[in-house]
Amino acid sequence: MQVILMDKIENLGNLGDVVEVKPGYARNMLLPQGKAKVATAENVKEIEARRAELEKKSADELTAAKGRAAQIEALAIVITANAGTEGKLFGSIGPHDIAQAASDQGVTLEKREVRMPEGPLRSVGEYEVAVHLHTDVDTFVKVTIEGVEETD
Repeated sequence: MQVILMDKIENLGNLGDVVEVKPGYARNMLLPQGKAKVATAENVKEIEARRAELEKKSADELTAAKGRAAQIEALAIVITANAGTEGKLFGSIGPHDIAQAASDQGVTLEKREVRMPEGPLRSVGEYEVAVHLHTDVDTFVKVTIEGVEETD
């Protein structure tokens, strides 16, 4: 299925590109989120007419993402969790926990923006966790996990 991209999509293309995608991806992801339109002659003309407006919107989003990246890089998140004597956590720290800790410090961070390819954190220590804010903006946040031993 051919679609016209209304925004820059990672690993797919830039604004205004006509790309071939699988019908399910277009139907379930790109079209409902407004990131693409079906490639018809009318839609091509509409995109070309609105190109300046769409590029300005895209540039504004990129600027906002870079501003958030600067805030996130300056952030030092400390999470306290129950741990054993050897520093192994009872449970784990995942994207939701990191996003919640950042929000508690006044920096907006969503769970879907936190990237943890190795999985959740399961031991005490300092980590650098990747944060993906925009297709062109990736940063890291410092996360320190402090263990608290349970006392009976």
